[in-house]
Amino acid sequence: MPLLPPKHLLLQACRGLPPEDHPVLRCAGLLADLHERRLTAAAPGRIDQERARMVLDIDRWVATELPKAARDAQLHTETVGTVVDRLAQFSALAYVTLASAPDDAINDAALRLTELSIAYEHLATELAAGRRRLPNLTGNREYEY
Repeated sequence: MPLLPPKHLLLQACRGLPPEDHPVLRCAGLLADLHERRLTAAAPGRIDQERARMVLDIDRWVATELPKAARDAQLHTETVGTVVDRLAQFSALAYVTLASAPDDAINDAALRLTELSIAYEHLATELAAGRRRLPNLTGNREYEY
């Protein structure tokens, strides 16, 4: 298995299917659960703190397990953890949309999820090849929520 899981396994983890034994897949499933709970939460602060912890767990794993990129490699604007968090968010929104929204909303939700999953796969490929580097955002992220 490549260092970062392929998009189809990541999307399966976000939909609650048992993930393979990979820390990013485990976190993706937990993030999707948190996003589903967040959709109906009156006060999402505690959920957002847990999300921030999961994102940080992913980013720390990536920082230790992925090969280091060259100094002149192009910088990506987000970390892998934040991309996985958005995939989990879009997955939760798409699932909820399927249950209650008109066809246009379903198509929009599916398109956003598809485009982001393709972008994730491109990022994973570039990181594995050392052609892309990530920002170091492993500090306190509470200001984001």
